[in-house]
Amino acid sequence: MKLVDHVVQSFCVAKVFRENTDRINSIDFSTNGETLISSSEDDSIVIYDCEKGTHKKTLNSKKYGVDLIHYTHAANTAVHSSTKVDDTIRYLSLHDNKYIRYFPGHTKKVVALCMSPVDDSFLSGSLDKSVRLWDLRSPGCQGVMHLTGRPVANFDPEGLIFAVGVNSQLVKLYDLRSFEKGPFNSFKLPQDKDCDWTGLKFSPDGKMILISTNGQVIHLIDAFQGKPLQTLMGHINNKGLPLESSFSPDSQFVFSGSTDGIIHVWCAKTGVKTAVLSCDHTGPVQCVQFNPKYMLLASACTNMAFWLPNIEEEI
Repeated sequence: MKLVDHVVQSFCVAKVFRENTDRINSIDFSTNGETLISSSEDDSIVIYDCEKGTHKKTLNSKKYGVDLIHYTHAANTAVHSSTKVDDTIRYLSLHDNKYIRYFPGHTKKVVALCMSPVDDSFLSGSLDKSVRLWDLRSPGCQGVMHLTGRPVANFDPEGLIFAVGVNSQLVKLYDLRSFEKGPFNSFKLPQDKDCDWTGLKFSPDGKMILISTNGQVIHLIDAFQGKPLQTLMGHINNKGLPLESSFSPDSQFVFSGSTDGIIHVWCAKTGVKTAVLSCDHTGPVQCVQFNPKYMLLASACTNMAFWLPNIEEEI
């Protein structure tokens, strides 16, 4: 089945999971699409089986709290930021709920965390106005970029470059092999009046960069020249939350949650609203991601919803 307008418009909730007692703050699909991991303000990590549509496992992180959880390249390990004690990043074995390694260095809350798509390196950004580059195999930081404001950051799909957004108006592109030389390109964008950038993602085809905010606007820019392509609006964010927005695996559509529990979908090429998907989300939908391999959308408030297309496949 191809992801086209009428298929996206047909998506409806196939299953709702009520495993958490507080807001789910981050989600991540495994590369093969078989499982989904989530972290929550209730200090728990929940793993779901996407093929069977079942809850697989719950782990607790009561001591340090958990946010910004990401699978590494091994499906049985993850990295996450902490919400208690300190701002150390932690590398966790999901098999036995034991920490493999700690990554200390940030002195304020970590607000960005992402794994390289190709190897064991990962990026983190913090309110201490720095972005750090790490390797899972070593607790020491591989490199640090000192910035002038709150950062957002991510790798491109090939893991060759990474982008850093600073002060909600500047995007800097770095070559991973020579990042210490500084950015090889920078784009300045018009600053939003009432909101800050809270997330940055490359499209799966590497041609666009998606910038999420804690306001009612999402930016789509050209990944090479930084030219503004689309300004996506029409979703509600009246609580100043860092609502996640995500691409479909074919880079055609952008999905975002809202504080009124609705999922909004836009066409990336035109910026036109494709669908508004309603669900019984009881609170703000902070997390929305499309499965990289299966025709499955996940959205989360305190509950987790799995969406499937409600349409017969055309022969």
